[in-house]
Amino acid sequence: MAWVGRLFDARDSLVRMVLLILSGLGYLFFGALSAPTSTQWILAVLAFAIGLALHHRPLAGMLTQTTLLAVAIWLVDDFMINQVGASWALLELTMVARRGRTIWLAAGLLAVVDLTDSIGDPLSRLLSGVFGLLVEVGVPLLLGLVIRTTRELGQQSRQRAEEEQRRRESESRAARADERSAIARELHDVVAHHVASMVLRVGVARHVLTDLDPRVGEVFDDVHGTGTAALADLRRLVAVLRDPDGVRGDAALTAIEPSALPAALGAAVDRARQAGVTVVADIDPAVGALDAVRGLAVLRLSQEALTNVAKHAGTAAVARLSVSVVDGAVHWEVVDDGRGSVPATVPVGGGHGITGMRERVEVLGGQLTAGPTGTGWRVATVLDGTRAGPRATEPA
Repeated sequence: MAWVGRLFDARDSLVRMVLLILSGLGYLFFGALSAPTSTQWILAVLAFAIGLALHHRPLAGMLTQTTLLAVAIWLVDDFMINQVGASWALLELTMVARRGRTIWLAAGLLAVVDLTDSIGDPLSRLLSGVFGLLVEVGVPLLLGLVIRTTRELGQQSRQRAEEEQRRRESESRAARADERSAIARELHDVVAHHVASMVLRVGVARHVLTDLDPRVGEVFDDVHGTGTAALADLRRLVAVLRDPDGVRGDAALTAIEPSALPAALGAAVDRARQAGVTVVADIDPAVGALDAVRGLAVLRLSQEALTNVAKHAGTAAVARLSVSVVDGAVHWEVVDDGRGSVPATVPVGGGHGITGMRERVEVLGGQLTAGPTGTGWRVATVLDGTRAGPRATEPA
């Protein structure tokens, strides 16, 4: 039924007028009780021509068609064409008029002209004329108001939907900015300070210990150079994380000691279990050899995902945490059955739900998959070791 709404679109007045003219011609050729007179034809052709010429000017069309109707009432017996033309002009005006007063004045004018056909006639015909106003004036007026109101409600609904979309996008951007700020603070406060301290101490040692074996000196130089480069990378990546447009430029997060990752994941699982969620953990021991960047990302993703299970799936839910390393890539997944009864006590987790998780994964060059599966929910990603570093050669 979409064609009905399209038919009464304010922009398609010409289409409606052409259909109305075709209907009028059909009435003149086949529907009239007697053969139309030359006067009827002249009045009908004038009504058709005015309708086409003024289809985009409804007020002028309404006044002209009403004037033709008044002339037709005095000159011919069958003025159906002009009556329909005036009623249709009222419908068009009602749909697009900016002020309600214009609509009611036009309706009153048409009613007065229609009633002139009953002047001086018996009371029964006068009553019949008044009843005819319901069809000739009331129906187009009511239909026009309904179409007008429906269109306005549709516009308001679209505006509300657009505003809601903008609000959600704004909240998402704010959440992503907060997550970036949190990551940048962690990176600066936890890692950069210690790296700077180590670089400084190595540099001091290299200058204090002058009588060193050349091989030892080479080691000191290598450690000092590596630490200095690491500090430069850290400063650069902190700036990237704080810049909303720099998320896809480089990839680094805060760090965690690789050997501590299995224990940290176990602690996250224990917290979820203490909250009432049954967690089945399948953690590849090889995660203990991951680089620090992906290691912390896996930990934060696991904490946030288990937090969401406790928050949304509730107690009695069963969640499965799977972390495996295949050909250097980390395959991470959390799936729950969604069968919890009430929300559980939320364990300590990450930042901003799915938004924060997706942010961490995108910083590492991956993509997060999140959505319903069966009765539960699934989140998963693959962190490729070859994409965890700077991606300067990739298109922005």
